[in-house]
Amino acid sequence: MSDLGKRKERIGIVVSDKMNKTRVVRVERLARHRDYDKIMKMANKFKAHDEKNASKTGDRVRIVETRPLSKDKRWRIVEVLPAA
Repeated sequence: MSDLGKRKERIGIVVSDKMNKTRVVRVERLARHRDYDKIMKMANKFKAHDEKNASKTGDRVRIVETRPLSKDKRWRIVEVLPAA
């Protein structure tokens, strides 16, 4: 099968909603340190497009990769997930 139609998906928490139609989403992952063998929590922040300004700070959201929308924005918010 081809991987052309598959887009990366991430689940993260909105940490900033100060921009119009843009959210900063923090995505955490666990990684093992190669020397010390300790499990570390690592995080990345992505700027994601939110067309309807539906998400607010603290919301869990699902984001997917998309074409470049601006200098930093390459992700799009697909859905706001219910609180755990």
